[in-house]
Amino acid sequence: MSSVHAQKEGPIKLKLASFFPGTHPAETELVQGWAEAIEKATDGRVIITSYPGETLLKAADIYNGVVDGVADIGLSSFSYNSGRFPEIEAFEQPGIVYKNSKSASKTAWEGIQELDPECVQDTKLLMVIATGPGDLFTRKPVNKLEDLVGMQIRATGLTADTLALTGAVPVGMPQSDAYESLSKGIVNGNLAPIEVLKTWKHAEVTKHLTRTPFLYNNLFYITMNIDKWNAMPEDIKNIITEVSLEYQEKVGIGLWDRQNQAALKWAIEEEGIEIVELSEEETQRWIQKVMPMQEKYIEKNGEAGIRALETAMRLAEKYNDEY
Repeated sequence: MSSVHAQKEGPIKLKLASFFPGTHPAETELVQGWAEAIEKATDGRVIITSYPGETLLKAADIYNGVVDGVADIGLSSFSYNSGRFPEIEAFEQPGIVYKNSKSASKTAWEGIQELDPECVQDTKLLMVIATGPGDLFTRKPVNKLEDLVGMQIRATGLTADTLALTGAVPVGMPQSDAYESLSKGIVNGNLAPIEVLKTWKHAEVTKHLTRTPFLYNNLFYITMNIDKWNAMPEDIKNIITEVSLEYQEKVGIGLWDRQNQAALKWAIEEEGIEIVELSEEETQRWIQKVMPMQEKYIEKNGEAGIRALETAMRLAEKYNDEY
C-alpha cells in the first residue's frame, strides 16, 4: 500500500498498553515523547494512544495481549512472564553486576540483537531498556544475610527465585500492589531499583535500604503486534525503527539512572531512609548464596543458556567500562 493511499484512508491508530502509572517518567518522558516524535516524523500518519496504569491490560498480560492484538503495542517487564523468555533471563541473572541502567540497557539490547532469540519472534521488538542495579528496601534493617531469613519480600520472576536462596520468602506481585502490601505489613520489603522509593512512594512505607546491586536487574520491552507491523508501509516501518532507536538511546537507557539519583536524594532528605552498605566480606557471602541460580539456568537451558549467559557477561564488562 502506498503512503498516499494510507493517508487517504486516514492515520494508523495504535493502542499502547503499559503498567506504569501515568505520572511515571517511563510514561511522561519515554512513551509520550516517543509517540509524539513518531506522529511528527510520519506527518500524522501514525497516532499512538497510551493506556498507562494497567487500564488496558494488567502487567503480566501485556505481552500476550500484544500477541493477540488486544493492544497494538505493549510496555512491560519480561519478568512478569517468568520462564517464557529463557535467553532474556540471562541478562537478569544474579552475580552479574551492572554499574548503572545505561550499561544494563546497552548490554540487553545488543545482546538480544546478537542472540536473536525465538522467544520474541512473535512480536516486533522496538526497544529494550533495563533498570540496572536494584536494592533491598525493608521495614526493618538488613545488615547481614541472617537478617533476611524468613522476611517476606515482594519480588517477581527471576528475583523471586534469587531471594529464596538467601533465606527470604519471596512474594510475587506487580509493583502496583507493593505499596499497599508494605503499608499493611503483608510483605516486609521490596527488591527493586531505587526509583520506586519516590515514583511508587515506597519510602513512605520502608525506612531501610540495603545496597544489593548483585541481586537485581530488570528488563522492559516496547513491542508491537507482528501482524500490525507487517501490514505497515515500508517507509512507516523505517521511521518507527529510527525513532525507536533514537528514543531508546536518548531517553530510555538512562531513564533509571536519572530517577534513581533523584529518588535517593529525596528519600534521604524527605523521608529519612537509612542506607546500609554491605562490607566486601558480607557481599561475597550473599553472592555465594545466589550463584547457584546461574548453574540452574545453564542446566535448564543447555548450550543456548551458556551462550546467552556468556553474551551477557561479555557485554556487561564492555559497557561497565564505557559507562
